[in-house]
Amino acid sequence: MTRRPVLALTLCLAFAVPARAQNPLPIQRMVCAEVMALVKREGAILLAAGGPGLERFVRDRSFCDVTEVAELRLVRTRDNPECPVGYRCRELGVNDWDWQ
Repeated sequence: MTRRPVLALTLCLAFAVPARAQNPLPIQRMVCAEVMALVKREGAILLAAGGPGLERFVRDRSFCDVTEVAELRLVRTRDNPECPVGYRCRELGVNDWDWQ
């Protein structure tokens, strides 16, 4: 009797994961305007930028933690070797401060 609710809950959770999270989009196959529009529409998204693993791109600073800054990220797309697709969030390091 208790197996049915557990099975139903398991199925609901399995289908709750968006397909976009399962298959990251490779940026190199898209044109610059497409990637820029995607980041702008989603706000924050994981994409395959050509390096190992996925990279998180954000629309603006509001998607970063309080202690992070938004740094413009240029990536290679199908039509542009330096496409400004969005920003990446990163912590400030010791070398980022002007100590003079």
